[in-house]
Amino acid sequence: MTGRVQPLLAGAVTALVGFASSFTVVLAGLRAVGASDAQAASGLLALCVACGLAAAWLGWRHRIPMSVAWSTPGAALLVATGPPPGGWPVAVGAFLVSGVLIVAAGLFPPLSRAVAAIPKPVAGAMLAGVLLPLCTAPVRALVELPLVAGPVVVGWLLLHRFARRWAVPGALVVAVVAIALTAPPAGLSGAALTPSVTLTAPAWNASALVGLALPLFLVTMAAQNVPGMAVLVGYGYRPPFGAALRVTGLASLLAAPAGGHAVNLAAITAALAAGPDAHPDPERRWVASVTAGLGLALLGLGAGVATALVAVAPPILIEAVAGLALLGALAAALASAVTDPTTREAAVVTFVVTASGVTLIGVGGAFWGLVAGCLMLLLFHRRPPAAPDTPTSLIRRGSPGLGHSSGGRSATPTARRTRPSATDPIRSAGT
Repeated sequence: MTGRVQPLLAGAVTALVGFASSFTVVLAGLRAVGASDAQAASGLLALCVACGLAAAWLGWRHRIPMSVAWSTPGAALLVATGPPPGGWPVAVGAFLVSGVLIVAAGLFPPLSRAVAAIPKPVAGAMLAGVLLPLCTAPVRALVELPLVAGPVVVGWLLLHRFARRWAVPGALVVAVVAIALTAPPAGLSGAALTPSVTLTAPAWNASALVGLALPLFLVTMAAQNVPGMAVLVGYGYRPPFGAALRVTGLASLLAAPAGGHAVNLAAITAALAAGPDAHPDPERRWVASVTAGLGLALLGLGAGVATALVAVAPPILIEAVAGLALLGALAAALASAVTDPTTREAAVVTFVVTASGVTLIGVGGAFWGLVAGCLMLLLFHRRPPAAPDTPTSLIRRGSPGLGHSSGGRSATPTARRTRPSATDPIRSAGT
């Protein structure tokens, strides 16, 4: 009985943590690009259902715990980008184009490999620049609303110390209590607590395609899909990357007209369903990912209540909760950006340009940060100098006169063939 219940409980925890930890980021992002409260609630509902169905299908079809989530870094990108020229319909058009690109990456492996080939320091720096404005929100909230934001931050700190998995959901609970105590008595009286699907006819323009659709695709691939694959490979699975991209890209396309921005493999919560806590037997952990998907779809029914609470709360408080949820992602992105000294300056340029939030010819800072970082790498990249010949290198080449007598063959043993590494999930997982 315990073996049957364990993956179900792990899946329920995965769904709850995934939803509570970042739905505020999603709502903030959708509203930032022009969605009304009803459209934002519709987008959150569409994302929950699309993610849930995609996770259930992938887990059941391949018997692998392939958790699916919305693109949290993509939502943070929406906050950093702001409303595109043309408003919400143009944003929906960008969501559709991003979904098409994800499907294309699943159909054509060279495209997914090209995205994975973006230098990690530049990709990490771009993501860090996107996340920075939201991650500073807790500090600004403490200054502007100390009596309300203070308990939220303290609650997050305590849970982060003793029960890290529940730190952000706990901070959200404290924030909800604070909103209930400080909001006007009639604040929720006129709100639509039951979510409904609100469809939007898409529109397109060149600046939104370059400044929103393309960065959304790149951030979703580099910060969600590739790390999500790496988590699964690290636990010993060989998931079909192409199939995962096709399914999540199709889910993105279906969710976009209702306001969903992007669906992808889970990276942050993937370990909850793929790790040993889900089940001792790796062959049974797929049940946890299917349960998580179904649970997330059910949690989507609360999108109306969640949006209503966000609507009556001080905006800085919602941004503060979102920022607390993204601190871990910011730390990982910064570490990835500055680890290699040879690319550090290019990464810093990428980070500064992205975080500046500049808009040039209608295109946001994330795209220009990526361009600036890649140009820095091209302009200042230097090949390492060739190592001088040493007795050891001469021996390896079979140079005569140094005691080598193996008939020209190398004196060193042949390198042992190793299995693909989790650092290259696309190549190791296959399509």
